[in-house]
Formats: sequence, structure tokens, C-alpha cells
Amino acid sequence: MKRPTFTRDEFFSQWSDLHGGAAIKGIVRLWLTISFAICRLLSAVRITPNGLTYVSLLFAGLYLYFIDSHWAIAFLVLSLMADGLDGTLAIITGRVTRWGATLDSVVDRIVEAIWAIGLFHMGAPWQYVLVAWLAAFAQEYMRARAGGLGIHEIGVVTISERPVRATFIFIALIGRVVGVDVIDVVALVWMVMQLFSALTVLRVLRPLLQQSQR
Repeated sequence: MKRPTFTRDEFFSQWSDLHGGAAIKGIVRLWLTISFAICRLLSAVRITPNGLTYVSLLFAGLYLYFIDSHWAIAFLVLSLMADGLDGTLAIITGRVTRWGATLDSVVDRIVEAIWAIGLFHMGAPWQYVLVAWLAAFAQEYMRARAGGLGIHEIGVVTISERPVRATFIFIALIGRVVGVDVIDVVALVWMVMQLFSALTVLRVLRPLLQQSQR
């Protein structure tokens, strides 16, 4: 079966539709441009979107296993990249499926829990880590639940999406390498920003859900 061919603009359009009409600009546009180019190559060598999802989980496990070494930085970055590319690959190869979306969502939550455990292992206060992770989980659950109820026009990009969450862990890891203890500050800032982000999604979703009928 011949695979569909997408131009970059067509890919942008479909990505936005699949993400509730989210605007494609700034860093989001930059990342999607890069991921589009990479996934064109991955598609050529027959790598599947679900395969990338499993690879993301594998790299997250290796990040935690090597959390006490500098290798944790590389595996964190690779885990985030694999996760960020699987959705793009699914679109440009015409393999957007309910199973793939469900698998990706479940693995994302597991990976984020692993990231949080790693931050706690590095010495972050468990209270900050727990609240931040729960707020991130609630943010993504609200989106998924709204989608299940037929609300797809959310279209809000918060200040603490998955790449930002990974960035906090990355900063903590780099700080440890250079001998600067920023663990507590990173965990606190992540917690505050994540709470704000979850409330942002709730604020946007509430009127949409109140206006809809089941």
C-alpha cells in the first residue's frame, strides 16, 4: 500500500486538527518543522509510530537506571525526542489510529512518572514532585476526558507542556554536572507552573463542557 505524502503545511494542518486546533507558532512551529524532516527519514526506513513509543519508554527506563551518572541526560533527551516524533510519524505515514493514540497517552503518563521519580532520587522534596506530577497528570486527563466527551476544540498550549516538564529535569541534571544545586528550586518552579497550567486547561474546558450535552 502506498503511503500518503504530506507537504509540511498539510502536516501542520492535520497536527493542529488532532490537537484541538492548537496554534502552530513559535517554538511549537520550530519543533514540528524539525520533527517533520526527521520523520520523513524514519518513514523511509520503515520505522513505525508505535515502535517509537516503545523506544521512548525504553529510554525513560534507562534514564532512571543511570540517574546517578551523566548518561541520564542523554537518555532523558532521547526519550523526549522519541515521544515527540511518534505522533508526527503517525500523521505522515497515515497510521493515526485509536490504539496508537491510546498507547502513546498511556506511555506518556508512565514516562512522566519515571521522570518525576528521577527528580526525587536526585534529592527534590517529595511534596513538590508529587504535586507537580499530579497536576501534570490532571492536565492531561482533563484533555483526554474532554476529547472522550466530544470536546476537541481546546486548542490551548500551556506554560508547562511535556517538553517544558522534561526541561526542568534536564536543568536539574545539568546543575548536578556543573556542581550547582538547583534541585529544590527546579522542583518548586515546576510545581507552581504545573499547577497554573492545570488550572488554565480547567478554565478553558469548563465553559465548553457546560455548553455541551452528553
